[in-house]
Amino acid sequence: MELKIEYSNDSFTSEKLEALVVFVVEDSDLSGSGLSALPGDLKKNLNDSIKLKVFTGKKDKSQHLFSGYAKIPQILAIGLGKKDELDAETLRRAAGKAGKMLTLLKANKVGFVVTSLIQNAVEVDAGQVLVEGLTLGAYEFNTYKKSQNEKKNSKSITIKCCDPEKLTSLKDLKNGKIRAEGTNLARTLGNTPANDLKPKDLAAEAKRIAVKYKMECTVLEEKDMRKLGMEMLLGVSRGSREPAKLIILEYTHQQAKQTVAIVGKGVTFDSGGISLKPGKNMDEMKFDMCGAAAVLGAMKVIGQVNPKLNIIAVIPTTENMPGGDAQRPGDIVTAHNGKRVEILNTDAEGRLILGDALSYVVKEYKPDAVIDLATLTGACVAALGHLTTGAVSNNDALMEQVRRAGNISGDRVWQFPSFPEYGESIKGKYADLQNIGGGDSGVIVAGLFLEHFVDKTPWVHLDIAGTSWNVKHLGYQPNSGATGVGVRLLVDFVEEWQPLK
Repeated sequence: MELKIEYSNDSFTSEKLEALVVFVVEDSDLSGSGLSALPGDLKKNLNDSIKLKVFTGKKDKSQHLFSGYAKIPQILAIGLGKKDELDAETLRRAAGKAGKMLTLLKANKVGFVVTSLIQNAVEVDAGQVLVEGLTLGAYEFNTYKKSQNEKKNSKSITIKCCDPEKLTSLKDLKNGKIRAEGTNLARTLGNTPANDLKPKDLAAEAKRIAVKYKMECTVLEEKDMRKLGMEMLLGVSRGSREPAKLIILEYTHQQAKQTVAIVGKGVTFDSGGISLKPGKNMDEMKFDMCGAAAVLGAMKVIGQVNPKLNIIAVIPTTENMPGGDAQRPGDIVTAHNGKRVEILNTDAEGRLILGDALSYVVKEYKPDAVIDLATLTGACVAALGHLTTGAVSNNDALMEQVRRAGNISGDRVWQFPSFPEYGESIKGKYADLQNIGGGDSGVIVAGLFLEHFVDKTPWVHLDIAGTSWNVKHLGYQPNSGATGVGVRLLVDFVEEWQPLK
């Protein structure tokens, strides 16, 4: 379903809509929610519902009413919760809930209201946040459902921002839609099954983005990787018939003085290789490229918002399969930076392909900072569940910028300690390193493995294993499938970038 955005700062009495979405704070009348200017006939039934405490404005609650007002016959009220707890993420989730309910309204033109109460509660533009949430909430993945696909993919709804107080602008609304559409691209890539999304398909998507937004795109083939000495990446791909790719997207700005690199893990299907995963839930291993999806979604947005920063996006992409030529436990490979790595478990493959990609981008582009995103460890899910992304970093100032971007975007991040003692367990018995460290501290150990390949460049590793798919009961997120986590975090990060001292 496509949302078309319109803007109006006319009075409510001039509006003619099929439905109107309003946001109501808990235990307050409509005046307390900044909605006193609504026409009396429009708000009568909702007022009665609030007085009778049928609808109280509690967070995650909603009420759909027929208004009896001819110009706007339906009203959808969404609860915001307590006024003093209102922030941008609460508003985004409330808008996401409204987005999920749009099809229930059976309306082609729906308005939503921006009020000063909402704007004063958030750090960024409220109109942008509302459109972002609505667009994220309205997302559906029906590509493989014939009847659903025929009915819904062609449907569009016009969403009109009603802003009589002139608190937002059409530009801000479009910015919210752009950010959400980048996230939705990442969701669709993540949801696409591995038989239809192979390394070559991620490369094709990168090329489309490059052409549309005037970026440079280079795709290194396996013969190129051999010349560069990327045995970790090539080792993971050996068991698959699908060739690995190393995708490089370059965004440049004439006024840019610094460069940031973003790297995304792109394992389009992870069987575990010779260290085969259990069969249960192995279908979910199509999501093992969600780091790559986040990077592509972010680059789609970056190409439209044009931050004054050079950005290098790198995606190592492969399948991890148990073919006759597959990498074995006990094999020793040489990384791009010359370190020798002993493979103890072929299912710890993400850190291998990321290691070569990180080493390559650091050597070739000498960025001022690097961020990598990867569905890397089940240990991160055990530690933080599905609501927070884990982080490991070698630079506190960079980590703080990433943390802040996570808070602004709603893609929240929690930093793990990275004391050097944790790295003792990955010192190799027969090589410089080994690719697993034992049973404990899996998130940290994986992160410290990656640190061997950034050559002291300021770096943050984001483990998105728990936040990439099946995040339930969270406003704008689908209850199943890919979430697109990381896209908006990366966009906020590059837009708010501050040079490191």
